[in-house]
Amino acid sequence: MIKQSCIRCIYDETIPMIHFDSNGICNYCHQYEEMDKQYPKGEAGKQILNSIVEKIKIDGRKNKYDVVIGVSGGCDSSFMLHLAKQYSLRPLAVHFNNTWNSHIANENIQVMTKILNIDLFTIKVDDNEYNDIFKSFFKASVPEIDTPSDIGLAATHYIAAAKYGIKYIWEGHSFRTEGISPMGWFYMDAKYIDSIQKIFGTKKIKTLPNLWLGKWMRWMILDKIKKMRPLYYYDYDKEEIKKMLHEKYGWQWYGGHHMENKTAYFANNYYLPKKFNIDLRYCELSALVRSGQMTRDAALFEIKKEKQFSMDILDEIKNKLHFSNFEFSEIMNAPVKSYRDFNTYKQVFEKLKPVFWLLYKFNLVTKSFYVKYTNKDEKKGN
Repeated sequence: MIKQSCIRCIYDETIPMIHFDSNGICNYCHQYEEMDKQYPKGEAGKQILNSIVEKIKIDGRKNKYDVVIGVSGGCDSSFMLHLAKQYSLRPLAVHFNNTWNSHIANENIQVMTKILNIDLFTIKVDDNEYNDIFKSFFKASVPEIDTPSDIGLAATHYIAAAKYGIKYIWEGHSFRTEGISPMGWFYMDAKYIDSIQKIFGTKKIKTLPNLWLGKWMRWMILDKIKKMRPLYYYDYDKEEIKKMLHEKYGWQWYGGHHMENKTAYFANNYYLPKKFNIDLRYCELSALVRSGQMTRDAALFEIKKEKQFSMDILDEIKNKLHFSNFEFSEIMNAPVKSYRDFNTYKQVFEKLKPVFWLLYKFNLVTKSFYVKYTNKDEKKGN
């Protein structure tokens, strides 16, 4: 049976919560068009970004730093440091170390912060604790095995900002090059992590910074810490940026999206495609097609290629998590579950939708969070 596909991007009917208009264009393309108007690039985007920077400078004039920038050693976050310096901002680079960084990622972080003379704030989780949490997500049979890293990084942003009185956090995300993952693929919050660890873990969460709702609300509402995504207003050509970073700073390309960290690399290139039939390239390639940086035919050709994966990473994960081949095979073949099977903040987010709408309007949460987390849950599989 032939699957219906969007005539503009490469999303098809297997994507969660997708629907098509009478012209065959999917709702995610329409979402892109709305965001493209809301967040203009070119001259209009430059003016908006200039005004944002001026406000950041004014609000941070009495502090040592005026903006937090999370760094992973990846292209986007490295460029954020470069961009901040271009605007004469005083950034504090912030890194959450889940102990699974690639060697290249660590070198990139050191190179960028040293050459640009930027201080680095790092929270490193205990490796035994993190591996136990990581293993718990495997046992839970859910797709979000990298959620502890994502939440850990988000919490680290706020912890650093609150500690140094910084009012702004810059995130290196672009919906024009990375897209926004479809609703229903992934979910994350602090209670979700805590719930899974209590059921499957053997250690208490002590060193992982978790983004509990009460703390998060305090950081946003009382401390007024705002999250912003400058690349939404920037003419961002990733290939050109990679070339510039390498030539100017000696920054190194690590081989692919999220491959700067081993757990993210494993999740995206092995675990998600094999166990959940989730291929994140659909999101990235569709974004490039929508933004005119790739043709649809080229994207369809690219998606047919087998995903790169080093079996050495699989061996390392089995070894560090003490999985026998049989145990790992059992996990990969176990029935899939989702966040709906565990305790989360989802219903709370839905009830607080008007509050999060205001937080979104004041740039305290991103639009993608507001859309994904506060809408009523459609119980639909991946």
